[in-house]
Amino acid sequence: MNIGFDAKRIYHNTTGLGNYGRDLVKILSTFFPNNLYFLYNPLSKKVDRLPQNENIKEKLPKRKIWKVLSFLWRQGPIINQLIEDKIDIFHGLSGEIPKGIEKTSIKTVVTIHDLIFIRYPKLYSYFDRIIYIRKVKFAAKNSSKIIAISEQTKSDIIDFLKIDSSKIEVIYQGCHETFKVEKSKEFREFVKEKYNLPDQFILNVGAINERKNILTLIKSIENIETTLIIVGVKTSYFKILNNYINENNLQKKVFFLENVTMDELSAIYQMATIFVYPSIFEGFGIPIIEALFSKTPVITTKGGCFEEAGGPHSFYVNPKDISKLSEKIKTILDNKDLRNLMIDSGFQFVQQFNDDVIAKKYIQFYLDL
Repeated sequence: MNIGFDAKRIYHNTTGLGNYGRDLVKILSTFFPNNLYFLYNPLSKKVDRLPQNENIKEKLPKRKIWKVLSFLWRQGPIINQLIEDKIDIFHGLSGEIPKGIEKTSIKTVVTIHDLIFIRYPKLYSYFDRIIYIRKVKFAAKNSSKIIAISEQTKSDIIDFLKIDSSKIEVIYQGCHETFKVEKSKEFREFVKEKYNLPDQFILNVGAINERKNILTLIKSIENIETTLIIVGVKTSYFKILNNYINENNLQKKVFFLENVTMDELSAIYQMATIFVYPSIFEGFGIPIIEALFSKTPVITTKGGCFEEAGGPHSFYVNPKDISKLSEKIKTILDNKDLRNLMIDSGFQFVQQFNDDVIAKKYIQFYLDL
């Protein structure tokens, strides 16, 4: 098959949606090398974490006008190149497909990660929300099939976009290979010294924004003998957290890390005592499976997609219940046998998110289409 991908975020997004696209192309090209994978990139840019396999073809706008107006190319003019390249299936990786492609013979797939901009509109600007809704409604209606990254997202697509369930298939995401590789003692010691990490600490990973609910986590560890390490990109929400930390003299209990490499992050996960992720809402929750692959116990949010990612042996709490979250943290910290049970059971559960399993599901999905 000739499979085309909207590769804007593969090349121009270094985090969530970019990781999804890069990891998907990597595992497909590795486990199913007989297909050709065309990456339609609106603007030339080198990218790490994308294998240099011969079956991966980067495709830039051909015509001069679309090189200048590259932001418009993906929305429709790209179709001429898809036809020239004899694309069998075009996969929109982030909730959109080109207008007009539904009038061609090319089969289309769109991945919808979440509908948070509909469920929690106040977290987005008015104009961003209108653009996202318009794009995702068109893609959901006009694509041949839809991939949802969780049962929660599938349910939201049915409820908010009024799409028949038969058009939607759930295929879970995996995570980067580095989180599945046990880091050497020497490398862990190097990372520990570089970031001045304590012997025992609570870890949180992800964008530092209001939806991640980090203030609740900070409040939950105030009276516990532990340290909280938060790894992520700071947003304006950081000011709220920093003010609370300073007002309550928590400067020696809460630390923020930025510009951490993937290998370093993997080592930090492996050294953490507990991974706590009290997010209000997610499409799936990749950090949860990163923690489980790293053999670290998980506490996360009750309901939604979180139990799909965390499995039966992680702990789940109401994300606004500070006392219950604090209680769960203390329970795990004080019980080594419980930690070991959570580690072993979680690691067994997370094997369903391995690369070969996910690649087979995608290829079968494409073949069925």
